[in-house]
Amino acid sequence: MEDLYYTIRQPSSEILFKEKKSKFFGYAYPISTEDEIKSLLEKIQKKHPTANHICYAWQLGIEPVSYRAYDDGEPTNTAGMPIYGQIQSFGVTNVLVIVARVFGGTKLGTGGLIAAYRQAAKMSLEGTKIIQKTLKEYIKLSFQYENINIIMRTIKQQKVTIHSQQLDLACELVISVRKNDAAEVRRLFKAIKGVGVFST
Repeated sequence: MEDLYYTIRQPSSEILFKEKKSKFFGYAYPISTEDEIKSLLEKIQKKHPTANHICYAWQLGIEPVSYRAYDDGEPTNTAGMPIYGQIQSFGVTNVLVIVARVFGGTKLGTGGLIAAYRQAAKMSLEGTKIIQKTLKEYIKLSFQYENINIIMRTIKQQKVTIHSQQLDLACELVISVRKNDAAEVRRLFKAIKGVGVFST
């Protein structure tokens, strides 16, 4: 079903993968917006001030998907894309994977770099719990207080979640509903006389 997706429950513990004296420290984080990424990268930069490269990849969303893969000075597509490939392999979204490399003095070559970053990303994702989530739509309802009983009865029957409410003579509710059920829920509320139904 298109309103189901997989993500990670919590940040992974730090993992360490070693290859020819180079150290690859890997981390996986759940994210919900691109704005969260900068502070997480800064956190890793402070944690590993001697890292020569802090490479990462992230993916957000379902339809459409947005993503980025970043090599941070490593040869093109030897770090960011192997990391992103593991995000795709695990079938997760709303996730950021960072791999910090401390150079050990021996060059790994293109193939060695790709394998090392891929393995560090894989270990990072293996170190956290993957969970299934449901895509939600948010709907705003506006109505007069006299309609409160039928509104609340419909909310209970449809098993939707109330996120905010302003109950006065003129009332406003923000509810969330599973994406696949949104059209039917909208139809039910629109059928109630005097109820305004809006996207948020």
